[in-house]
Amino acid sequence: MTGELPRRLLAELIGTAILVFFGAGSVVAALTLGEGALDYPGLGMIAITFGLAIAIAVYAFGTTSGAHINPAVTVGLASVGRFPWGEVPAYVVAQLVGGTVGAALIAAAFGGDAVDLGTGQTTIADGVSYGQAIVAEAIGTYLLLIAIMALAVDRRAPNGWAGLMIGLAVTAAILVIGPLTGGSLNPARTFGPLLVTAIGGGDAEWGDLAAYVIGPLIGAVLATVSYDVIARPRAFDEPEPPQGTLGDIEGRRE
Repeated sequence: MTGELPRRLLAELIGTAILVFFGAGSVVAALTLGEGALDYPGLGMIAITFGLAIAIAVYAFGTTSGAHINPAVTVGLASVGRFPWGEVPAYVVAQLVGGTVGAALIAAAFGGDAVDLGTGQTTIADGVSYGQAIVAEAIGTYLLLIAIMALAVDRRAPNGWAGLMIGLAVTAAILVIGPLTGGSLNPARTFGPLLVTAIGGGDAEWGDLAAYVIGPLIGAVLATVSYDVIARPRAFDEPEPPQGTLGDIEGRRE
């Protein structure tokens, strides 16, 4: 990863805005076509859209900011020394602002209907407890961070696959936990639509927000720590030079 901090923060903001506009925007699109109802095939299309948006953001901004575009990713990498703690607050703020910008663009594109439909916000499904939601979000985020560690941090990873496979990890997670929590895996993805919905006078489920913060943070830290312990990628940090996005997500400067 290269670039001075302001430029990297702008990359994080834009990358997160892309993720939220196309990902959460696909939720609004599916609800619009389904007249307020969302079935599993619709969830499948949402999952694919999220995966593609994330893949594009990783390929576009991976060498600039690392394309974390997710506070859980930033904290997870920092927890194992793969990103400086001193830059974590700035990255998280940029991601939250980016999520809000992306949600605002959804409202601008779809008009008042977007806010009426929740601006693509994630909510805990009926019959799912708060604890279940936290566990589901933690498991989904664990898969995401394992993919990031294996494909964007570990220098043994094949060149060029990071963006696609990280995106597919998110797609897989949403397909499984989407019916439970919407499959956020990302506090910024949840925060932006919540804030825009609230500002627009819609029904914002602020009471669910903590689950979308606690779950992803737990899953992210467990994933990075367990990958470091089990796969031992640090033994290969120095011999191999960076390739494409490989290793860039750590925050390494060249």
